[in-house]
Amino acid sequence: MKMLFATEIETAACRSRAEPFAIWKARKYIEEHADEELSLTKVANVVNMNANYLSERFKQVTGVNFVEYLARTRFEKACGLLDDADLRISDIAFAAGFQSLSQFNRVFKRLSSKSPTQYRAAAAGARGNRLNSER
Repeated sequence: MKMLFATEIETAACRSRAEPFAIWKARKYIEEHADEELSLTKVANVVNMNANYLSERFKQVTGVNFVEYLARTRFEKACGLLDDADLRISDIAFAAGFQSLSQFNRVFKRLSSKSPTQYRAAAAGARGNRLNSER
């Protein structure tokens, strides 16, 4: 089963149907505040919607539930931060919005099939290979 990430979900939602403004606003809020402590209730208040209704509509429109969307958004941010070899993995986890290192490791492994350390090493190797082939 192919897992869609936040950017792929956005593209799919726009292609298949007009996205309701409240869902668009909720997604944008999640993306802009993913590094903060977020809850469905907090996002529902921002978009002026009942939390249960937002949860249902969010899943209908995006294809994933709120918690999964938030995890994927944080994962994408962490992937970008892992390019900086000077940042510690634990600092990246918290900068991306994960509440604990164990949660970060669990989500990261589920979404990438690699630990953050393995992902960083593979990305560094790929960059090195690209640089060598350009010479």
